[in-house]
Amino acid sequence: MDFDFALILTVVTLVAGLICLLDKVIFKQHQKFIASANTANPYKENIVIEYAYSFFPVLAVVWVLRSFLFEPFTIPSGSMLPTLEVGDYILVNKYNYGLRLPVVGTEIVPVGKPQRGDVMVFKFPPKPSMNFIKRVVGLPGDKINFANDTLYINGEVVERKLLSQEPEVAPWQQYFNETIDGKSHTIRQEVGRYPAGKSWGYTVPAGHYFMMGDNRDNSNDSRFWGFVPEKLIVGKAVYIWTHKEPGLHLPSFHRNRSIE
Repeated sequence: MDFDFALILTVVTLVAGLICLLDKVIFKQHQKFIASANTANPYKENIVIEYAYSFFPVLAVVWVLRSFLFEPFTIPSGSMLPTLEVGDYILVNKYNYGLRLPVVGTEIVPVGKPQRGDVMVFKFPPKPSMNFIKRVVGLPGDKINFANDTLYINGEVVERKLLSQEPEVAPWQQYFNETIDGKSHTIRQEVGRYPAGKSWGYTVPAGHYFMMGDNRDNSNDSRFWGFVPEKLIVGKAVYIWTHKEPGLHLPSFHRNRSIE
């Protein structure tokens, strides 16, 4: 969705908190309301102040949870097939890569860094109001190359093993088990399709990451728009907690699993 929910939540929470603070220090309407609650004529506080006191505690808890612990996301496209399907609802760990200030993304408490093979949510560099999800392939300083249908990281072949192909004769799509730094996952490729060209190469600059979708020939990723700076990191995708098919379908839990 093309809006910054974190920004909206932060602004609404701050406004509600500010109204409560001003009332405690200056207006004192809520204090008068509580003091007169059991009287014949209870004090009528301003409706804005009443709503601020009602919603601020809930908003504050949600803001803390989403900003520093876990945030839910929905998968809107097939760029991470077969790992993630359209309609998957996932949880993203917000502290695994360090605690960051909401909206601006500045790291305030270093905890860890993205590793090759991680599935990471980040703000789309050309349009930071949008969230993207891809797999980390290149770390700062890495040399990423593709040639002869083979992916290389720092000159080393990224191992992969054919799992299946469809159809068996003259296939048009193939599924491989790919291993990056000991982490295995499944990728999908379309035979003879090279959207980024049959050969290419990049060197990842300092403080940036090279991202690719598992649906390799149907993914808008770093091969086309460049690298992800650290300040745009949102978190590590860790779990599929439910799935809902598009349209009038009930959520199901048949895809509940950790994200590899």
